[in-house]
Amino acid sequence: MSVFEAWYMDEESGEDQRLPHRLSPNQPVSVQQLEHIGVFHWKLNADIYEDDPELQKIREEKGYSFTDIITIHPDKLPDYQNKLKMFYEEHLHLDDEIRYILEGSSYFDVRDEGDRWIRIAVSKGDLITLPAGIYHRFTVDESNFTKAMRLFVGEPVWKAYNRPADDFDVRKEYVNSLRSS
Repeated sequence: MSVFEAWYMDEESGEDQRLPHRLSPNQPVSVQQLEHIGVFHWKLNADIYEDDPELQKIREEKGYSFTDIITIHPDKLPDYQNKLKMFYEEHLHLDDEIRYILEGSSYFDVRDEGDRWIRIAVSKGDLITLPAGIYHRFTVDESNFTKAMRLFVGEPVWKAYNRPADDFDVRKEYVNSLRSS
């Protein structure tokens, strides 16, 4: 998967979450549709991430002052199966979620304004931001491998709030932003 791609998902929740789950026929989602719900994407050169001027510029513009790297693979992530289940629980965060895929590939699923799932395929070089307050989840694809840089504004916050979390101010602000756009 070298090209950024997104689509509406089928609702076959009992099947393997690592599969593409495309509708038949496929219903693609455009970059403009993603931007409308606050999801943004950049394609960068992950081979030079440590010294990439383009990444540095984005970090400075957005205030991403803290980073770490996570490798999601059965041999690299302790308690792999339980972590995958946790990542795949529908949740939101009080801050934006920013991920830069350094190796491998995976999926981010986000809810659109009609509460439909959109699956976003990310692979090496994809930098994606999900806005605070959006319901989402994450899973590896069939490769079972992703190495990602996690970026934060200030100190890292790991807390996820599983759905329902509609009473949080950040969720209300997010929903209101959709209405005004």
